[in-house]
Amino acid sequence: MTTVALIILLVLLGALAVFQLALAAGAPLGRYAWGGQHDGALPARLRIGSAVSIVIYALIAVVALERAGVIDLIPGEVVETVAMWVIAVYFALGIVMNGISRSKPERYTMTPVVIVLTAASVILALS
Repeated sequence: MTTVALIILLVLLGALAVFQLALAAGAPLGRYAWGGQHDGALPARLRIGSAVSIVIYALIAVVALERAGVIDLIPGEVVETVAMWVIAVYFALGIVMNGISRSKPERYTMTPVVIVLTAASVILALS
């Protein structure tokens, strides 16, 4: 179960990283992100936010890989456990934020993605 959760988490994070990279590069997908207030390309400040999101996804991937025992970079199991729970809560908040988005494309696309990310994170946190 842990391996499946890890793979799902990593695949979704990878897909989201590609999506955020496209947003940062100016792709006209703004209605799917950041509240969906921008129908086309995002303004510069949100493009920077998309670039920062990629770094956050990479850090989440490191914590998940650590928690699953694939890598050993973070000292202490308590730190990785707490970090994984923080990630699970972060994604759970994402369910709410995407669920209340005024943008239907964002709400219908990203809410299910974040639900799956939350479930995978909880499984990894409990492992």
